[in-house]
Amino acid sequence: MKWTKKKLNNLFFFIGIAAVVVMMLTFDVSFVELWDHLCHAGYWLVPIIGVWVIIYAINAWSWQWVIKGNTNEDEHVSFWRIYKLTITGYALNYATPVGGLGGEPYRIMELSKDIGKERASSSVILYAMMHIFAHFWFWFLSIFIYLALVMVGDLPLDTTVTILLSGIGVLFVLAFIFFARGFKRGMAVRALRWIAKIPGLKGWSRRIQDRHSALLHKIDRQIAELYKHHKLAFYNSLILEYFSRVVQSAEFFFMLLLFDIDCGGGWSGLTLTYLHSILILSFTSFVANLIGFLPMQLGVQEGGIVVSTAALGLKPAVGIFESIICRVREIIWILIGILLMRTDKYE
Repeated sequence: MKWTKKKLNNLFFFIGIAAVVVMMLTFDVSFVELWDHLCHAGYWLVPIIGVWVIIYAINAWSWQWVIKGNTNEDEHVSFWRIYKLTITGYALNYATPVGGLGGEPYRIMELSKDIGKERASSSVILYAMMHIFAHFWFWFLSIFIYLALVMVGDLPLDTTVTILLSGIGVLFVLAFIFFARGFKRGMAVRALRWIAKIPGLKGWSRRIQDRHSALLHKIDRQIAELYKHHKLAFYNSLILEYFSRVVQSAEFFFMLLLFDIDCGGGWSGLTLTYLHSILILSFTSFVANLIGFLPMQLGVQEGGIVVSTAALGLKPAVGIFESIICRVREIIWILIGILLMRTDKYE
């Protein structure tokens, strides 16, 4: 059967709907408990869910810089179209196993209508690399936030934590070296070679390399070109992606305030609370990405939130509440992203 763009669009749509159903059926709380948590959140649900309008706008802006640096001057993609594809792409990433198997192919398929398949592929791959690269910077700098809070007597530091932070820091430095080489030389061909080492995917990887060898090498050249010749676009995209994580921390910040956790109030107390929120997001996202092959990180994200809040000395009830509200927020934004696939409103 020949897979047309329309059929693929329908496939992505039904995958997203199925994922939402699975997510609803796998809630670890009863409807009564869920309703109690939603009532407890009250009007705070508005900023908790609404902050993602800003987060996705920053993500779209970051991706737009990549596209600008990776396309010809006469090729233009509107911000609102990029914004729509950003929301839908992340919705599919949340909904599918091994985040990226849904969102990135969909983005390439849609963006190719505007700038061609080669440029669309390289732009999407490069933005995905930038997204992950910013994650590593967020996690790496969170180590120093933790140490700063240790110095002011806010958080503990024992031998176990010291060894753990040191080991993770070394891992991140190696990751930075890996990404630097990927940006300089391209990543598409190397990625397929690594995928070939995964049991069961060797044949698929070789077939892709054989059929699309010229295209893959062109994509790698375009990725390298952005890093070497469009530094402004590269670093603007990276800074925006990092900043989106800082803004995302507001989600946990609002939930801590909901529980009257503000470290004494005032500017100093609120600043300290926001730094705690950054650490919660950093630890949670780190754990979720380590086990990213689970659809919607079922159970992983919740566990990460509960453990990270407990590590900061907060009650388990706070972590449980945060995990449930985050899951509700994900369902809402997945539905929004999936519905955007059925409309040309923003194009």
